[in-house]
Amino acid sequence: MKTTNQDRAHSRPADPGDLGRRVSHRRTQLGLSRELVAARSGLDPGFLEYLETNPVPVGVDTLIRLADALDTTVGCLLGSGVDAPSGRSRGNARVRLEDLDPAACWARLAPGGVGRVVLSTPHGLAALPVNYRVVDATVVYRTRADGELARAADQDVAFEADQLDEVFATGWSVLLNGTVSIVSDEEAVRWFRKHANPHPWAGGIRDTWMRIRPTGITGRSIRPDGPPVVDSGYTTFD
Repeated sequence: MKTTNQDRAHSRPADPGDLGRRVSHRRTQLGLSRELVAARSGLDPGFLEYLETNPVPVGVDTLIRLADALDTTVGCLLGSGVDAPSGRSRGNARVRLEDLDPAACWARLAPGGVGRVVLSTPHGLAALPVNYRVVDATVVYRTRADGELARAADQDVAFEADQLDEVFATGWSVLLNGTVSIVSDEEAVRWFRKHANPHPWAGGIRDTWMRIRPTGITGRSIRPDGPPVVDSGYTTFD
């Protein structure tokens, strides 16, 4: 039996604070104004603004309207699956797999976010997540002075970032190869702090700035190629 937005709305109560943040994030991700989402959902724009900025309990009908207006599911708005790996949805049979040229790769990395640094450690290869920013076609991030990331200074590493749309089973992945180094120039560090500070989610003292200067960059994207048709397989970037 197919699970509907109606079923999901009844099966899990909403956290009002989390709901507003998820609605705002999804709306921004789609590039939609509050007015347009309000029109799609039949809600008042003022209520939608209040919902995005305040903890507001909402009913089942409102949840379903919002999910439909934002091309997502009630489960996603309620945060279901946040502890599970991304990409578990079924693949879309009508997609186009494309190689990204360097300019397209950098365009996807440019907003910054979370990526993974792949490096060699005494225990083998490791892929460590970092909050990053792009500065002058290089990748910068902050870490602990005594951590694995800092110990990789002056080594060859890889950096990977991706984005997946669970609803439409599409997305992209970019892989960058290069040499990482510690940024020791105080003027450069001051500029980074003011204009390109990634603010690590991990918290703690992470005042060692690292910079990857690329030697190569590649990427792939999976995008819709016609109306979606659900396939029996899973989406891969192979």
